[in-house]
Amino acid sequence: MELNQMIDHTILKADAKEEDILRIVEEAKTYKFFSVCINPCWVALANEHLTETSVAVCTVIGFPLGANTSEVKAYETTDAINNGATEVDMVINIGALKSKQYKKVLKDIQAVVDATRGKALVKVIIETALLTDEEKVKVCELAKEAGADFVKTSTGFSTGGATVADIKLMRATVGPDMGVKASGGIHNEEQARNMIEAGATRIGTSAGVAIVEGSTGTGY
Repeated sequence: MELNQMIDHTILKADAKEEDILRIVEEAKTYKFFSVCINPCWVALANEHLTETSVAVCTVIGFPLGANTSEVKAYETTDAINNGATEVDMVINIGALKSKQYKKVLKDIQAVVDATRGKALVKVIIETALLTDEEKVKVCELAKEAGADFVKTSTGFSTGGATVADIKLMRATVGPDMGVKASGGIHNEEQARNMIEAGATRIGTSAGVAIVEGSTGTGY
């Protein structure tokens, strides 16, 4: 797969304006990125401008802390799908994981998976920077058990982003068939390709244009 087709072109800043969303959408169409990843309030707008394209609409659930109740996350998911999202990136209940409340974490992920009714892919953001390696392995196992499609490193709003070591650990844990998304702190082609070599199958970044232009010299 070409590098551009592995990129979720992302803008999740609180102060992003409508014109910023529309710019991201146009860039995604121009460079044929896999998706745009935007906050839920912009899903309908993005969907309106992408319906005749191959670019998917991705949004975030329980973002960025993951501390919403499972019921709220499920409602967010349903609402996002109704507005046109075909992928949802949910943040786990990090406190529950660190409290070893594994059944609660599993049910939280399952609530989002169930809410999609098979209409959207689910990526589970585990926020690697806040976890031990043991916790990373455990939550990847829980995400796989819950029927999620991907595990994802980071929100980009915590203390750190994706690392090659974390991608390798996540890939080793979930096996060859589940998606692994590297997100947070990926700014250039070299970083993106290092993540892919380590096992990532999707790259979440706000620097999609720079990454793709770096890989070709002229862009697409």
